[in-house]
Amino acid sequence: MSLSHRVPDLGALELLLAVARHGSLGRAAREVGITQPAASSRIRSMERQLGVALVDRSPRGSRLTDAGALVTDWARRVVEAAEAFDAGAQALRDRRDSRLRVAASMTIAEYLLPGWLIALRADRPDTAVSLRAGNSAAVAASLLAGEADLGYVEGLAVPDGLNGVVVARDRLVVVAAPSHRWARRRAPVTPAELAATPLVLREYGSGTRQVLDSALAGYGGLAAPLLELASTTAVKAAAVSGAGPAVLSELAVTEELSSRRLVEVPVQAVDLRRDLRAVWPRGPRPTGPARDLLSLSRAR
Repeated sequence: MSLSHRVPDLGALELLLAVARHGSLGRAAREVGITQPAASSRIRSMERQLGVALVDRSPRGSRLTDAGALVTDWARRVVEAAEAFDAGAQALRDRRDSRLRVAASMTIAEYLLPGWLIALRADRPDTAVSLRAGNSAAVAASLLAGEADLGYVEGLAVPDGLNGVVVARDRLVVVAAPSHRWARRRAPVTPAELAATPLVLREYGSGTRQVLDSALAGYGGLAAPLLELASTTAVKAAAVSGAGPAVLSELAVTEELSSRRLVEVPVQAVDLRRDLRAVWPRGPRPTGPARDLLSLSRAR
């Protein structure tokens, strides 16, 4: 059942309580932060709304009528209940804001999230942040299970059951140790050659693997991996050791390319660009610290 249109709003009830405390409309107006004419107008409006006189005004001050005294008793209980409601809601917000659970795919967790989390800490020093790193499929599963508040993935699209927004763009690169024959070749690797060559790869479910599988689907698909590893760091280490060519995020190999521990191998006519996304369970956008981290990651 909806409330009657004759029920005054909380601001009007708080003003009436202030009049009862001070016996003066002017002092009551100052307490609630409005002008005396505005206070007088609000009292008159409340009287019209209720259909009874609440305040007798005279040069000596403002006195509650009998009806006004009764309404004031009711108003006090309503305002106290509203204050308790407000305190409870604030406690819920404080509990929400005291922690942030983030799940992120490996590349984002290692190379982008640290900077975002440092910026978040400057804005929210009291928020405890936990980070769960895994592949994009694991990130989606954590969000859908209610085990994370915000996630970051690298795949081709927003996983089922989630909403998302692009926060950065990335490119996969083929890399090899300087000793590998591909590091010395003059002509780019063809898509068919890349597809047919056993590579050091991330596991199924990773965003890197999804993008590579999609890019080479028209060339017979990927050959059986030379090695299939569950982290970007492990793939990179295997490539540096000379195990074989690998496909990794450009973000992950900047230092190795600069120091020549790895060499980028040009690939002909294959689009290995991808979007990096923030994701959350389908529905409203995140609130509290998750909302702030989302804003920070999009700004950067």
